[in-house]
Amino acid sequence: MTQPVLIAEPARKERRRPTREGKTYFLRTFGCQMNEHDSERIAGLFERDGMSPVADYQSADVVFINTCTIRENADNRLYGHLGHLKQLKDEMPGKVLIVGGCAAQKDRDIVRERAPWVDVVLGTHNLDRVLDLMDHAQEWGPVTEIADELQSMPSDLPVKRELDHSAWVTIQVGCNNTCTFCIVPAVRGIEISRRPGDIVREVERLAADGVVEVTLLGQNVNTYGRDLAIDGRRRPIFAELLRRVGEVDGIRRIRFTSPHPADFREDVALAMAETESVCEQLHLPLQSGSPRVLAGMHRGYNVERYMSRLELARRIIPDLTVSTDIIVGFPGETEEDFEMTLDVVREARFDQAFMFLFSPRPGTDAALRVDEFVDQEVAQNRFDRLLEIQSEISVELNRAQLGKRVEVLAEGPSKKDASVATTRTRGGRVVHVVGEFAPGSFFEVDITGAAKHHLLGSLT
Repeated sequence: MTQPVLIAEPARKERRRPTREGKTYFLRTFGCQMNEHDSERIAGLFERDGMSPVADYQSADVVFINTCTIRENADNRLYGHLGHLKQLKDEMPGKVLIVGGCAAQKDRDIVRERAPWVDVVLGTHNLDRVLDLMDHAQEWGPVTEIADELQSMPSDLPVKRELDHSAWVTIQVGCNNTCTFCIVPAVRGIEISRRPGDIVREVERLAADGVVEVTLLGQNVNTYGRDLAIDGRRRPIFAELLRRVGEVDGIRRIRFTSPHPADFREDVALAMAETESVCEQLHLPLQSGSPRVLAGMHRGYNVERYMSRLELARRIIPDLTVSTDIIVGFPGETEEDFEMTLDVVREARFDQAFMFLFSPRPGTDAALRVDEFVDQEVAQNRFDRLLEIQSEISVELNRAQLGKRVEVLAEGPSKKDASVATTRTRGGRVVHVVGEFAPGSFFEVDITGAAKHHLLGSLT
């Protein structure tokens, strides 16, 4: 097989690119909303070049796997998929296989070594180069190109949105925090904010295109603007951005993810409460309820500070829905540490919690604490106990919605039952409603049923 080529410094000269009119592509995305948004940009580039999507990788001319590296199972799933694709590549040598995203950025050599049949490996910083790299691979053989610095903002690329009525809007890339369990700074780089005017203009274009809901994306949105010189000062301006985006006609719902508890301020809570289109929904990652574990994670806050931020938000924003992240079995976590987490969960009463067993990621400080790893059986037992408590809280809070009349936004038919529409409240709760409703339409329902992860509603 032709040896892969590493292009250390991608050439930027413009040239005429051959069209792929009539070719098809398949995109598989792992990981977070940032990856999903990157995939929309990749799809936009593919379709601008004449390609169209298909629902399965077997029939696609081009297969793009957008990878995640936050947890170990994401890596395992990646290499499992690549193994399946090898046989397909052997049968159809003309099929183009591409691996991009965070795992490619971090493990460029490993991906190439374990899957030499992949045509293109590229990272998170040079998505705009995918078509050029495909040309190179088809003419010269497999190619790997990983840029160490951001080459262009995702917003600079064309986009093929999954939903016509809802859109992601990147406001910031990278992260300056040093959480010991997180690989994001290594694969996404330092924090870089877009200019607020560029963001507002993008939202205005989206509104003109029929979008009614936007989600502002950043690794730590509360520090947005700290790297920009606004009015001669460098300071976070996320609250101001929320208000400006809230002035865009046609945008009826604004969401954002994710804020860091250490940087959540009153000005943001006030902007949420006073800007009509900003939804009453907050994702505030806790990670642990133990001061000792939080310090080991380098989270930059203690439990008291976290709870004060949560209480501030709930006091200022009526009917606030709150979700969180929790890691179970962080290195050195004792039973006492875990009980502290349970205590915080009981007190905080989150509407929803995303819970994870600790997974060591090579390249992070936490992965080096091998001697302190928690036994998997012990960690699983703790996870199950946490899940049981949080499930009880989620059901109780959902049952408290019974009898209420709420506005919902239709997202489309339920995946399990096409006769039922999946809708969502301003607070982010899923409501299943019998009937057919155009995606992007708003209407009111009475809440008639409640389960752990969803509500049932009927037309008023």
